Amino acid sequence: MKITNKSERAFDVVNNIIMCFVGLACFFPFVYMMALSLSSAEAVINNQVSVWPVGFNFDSYKQIFSYPNFFKAYGNTLFYTMAGTSISLFMTVIFAYPLSKSYLKGKNLIMKFVVFSMFFSGGLIPNYLVVSSLKLTNTIWAMLLPFAINQFNLIILINFFKGIPEEIEEAAIIDGLDYFGILLRIVLALSMPAIATIALYTAVFFWNDWFNGLIYLRADQFPVMLFLRNIVSGAASIGDGAGSADKSTIEITIKSAVIMTTTIPIICLYPFMQRFFVKGLTLGAVKG
Repeated sequence: MKITNKSERAFDVVNNIIMCFVGLACFFPFVYMMALSLSSAEAVINNQVSVWPVGFNFDSYKQIFSYPNFFKAYGNTLFYTMAGTSISLFMTVIFAYPLSKSYLKGKNLIMKFVVFSMFFSGGLIPNYLVVSSLKLTNTIWAMLLPFAINQFNLIILINFFKGIPEEIEEAAIIDGLDYFGILLRIVLALSMPAIATIALYTAVFFWNDWFNGLIYLRADQFPVMLFLRNIVSGAASIGDGAGSADKSTIEITIKSAVIMTTTIPIICLYPFMQRFFVKGLTLGAVKG
């Protein structure tokens, strides 16, 4: 027994040390980018910035916030994220619940289509032709409807629904509930860990998506990721009156500020869902 305890303690120590190194490796670049975005151009040129800002200032953020339509683009992204996540959750739930029932006719064939589409897609041009033929281009629906169902999230939710005891649903049917009532009042209440996990995945996708906006939307409909990408692409023009070293410094500080501006809001979402996240992943992957 002592040997087992010593082995477990040694494993815990080694595991904690490895996780600390991994955490530092992930956290340090974020801190470094924050320091760069808040440092003066002279400090960046002289390579004086490491973890703490040198010559503390908000010039890079002021430059970003001064761009026309910046806050409109941020509002677009908030709308795409909230609306896209809501639509995706609704579509995924009503698709996953019937597929979680073993007695559904044609279930295996439908699941084969789902898995096939998970690995094979039509490609960029066919997708664009479909969206264009449905007259969704230059509308907000081009950012929402084509991505309403993600196959990976669907499979997670199906497996989670399978883990709910059938006796609970049978008791609800005896009490007079129909299947929609069971889904709304019982299944969804028991599935919050899986739904929260899927919501986080989906929100991150819509928040980070810029390429589809570039293809389908007008300039006034751009999400903030695409808007800031255009800022970064044209960052060199900001320092046209300065030397090449100053230009590169301006590009570095603005890129760092862009990373902070786009990353911090979605990171703030994670603590609110952390208690659901691990449980949603593990329970959703037990059965299949």
